[in-house]
Amino acid sequence: MAPKPRESLEGLRSELRIELTPSQSVTALAYATPPENRAGVTLILGHGAGAGQTSGFMVDLATALVSRGIDTVTFNFSYLEHGRRVPDPNDTLEACYRSVVETLRKHRTLGQNPLAIGGKSMGGRIASQIAAADPDLCGLILLGYPLHPPGRPEKLRAWHLGKIQAPMLFIQGSRDAFGTPNELEPIVKKLKPPVTLYVVEGGDHSFKVPKSSGRPQQEVFEAVYDRIGAWIRETRGTR
Repeated sequence: MAPKPRESLEGLRSELRIELTPSQSVTALAYATPPENRAGVTLILGHGAGAGQTSGFMVDLATALVSRGIDTVTFNFSYLEHGRRVPDPNDTLEACYRSVVETLRKHRTLGQNPLAIGGKSMGGRIASQIAAADPDLCGLILLGYPLHPPGRPEKLRAWHLGKIQAPMLFIQGSRDAFGTPNELEPIVKKLKPPVTLYVVEGGDHSFKVPKSSGRPQQEVFEAVYDRIGAWIRETRGTR
């Protein structure tokens, strides 16, 4: 199914409040797909460490996916919501993401869909930790998974991946300093659920390719969006 023109999707974004505690909340943005184009899956996406849900990448990603029929929800982690630059401790990040999942499961429309989660870099890492303890998810999408800190390949962030039961899609640039596809391959081969590793040839951690590649950058991004949309529909049909 061809994506709908993105300009036709204006007005389909709505704001949600996610309560973390009785006195603290964060903002989520729900991008709802027109019923005639809907894949029947709600996808929650967490942002990377340095840029929130209104960054160009996150807005373009969410809009692109909704044009491909994927109901998509983004959100801010608490530290960015409250104007802080340094990410919260791991447990706090997990609790925030878990609150978003719980809220969406109760949503009157989006909660009727099977739920997939994921995110960019740090947001994907936290999503994977949530998925390791949640058997009811229909998919996990990791964009630029931070397998290790740059220059520290011995500090792997992979201990929990074997606990995940949902199908997984890794999208990784071939030049990603946080973990190349070659570093990921021996790990994902050991995982039990179906795992797809999509390689952005020449891409860095943000899927940016050198000008010498001859590929327009937006074309690279659109190929990523196409792969996510197709993977969700394929995976939805097997669950």
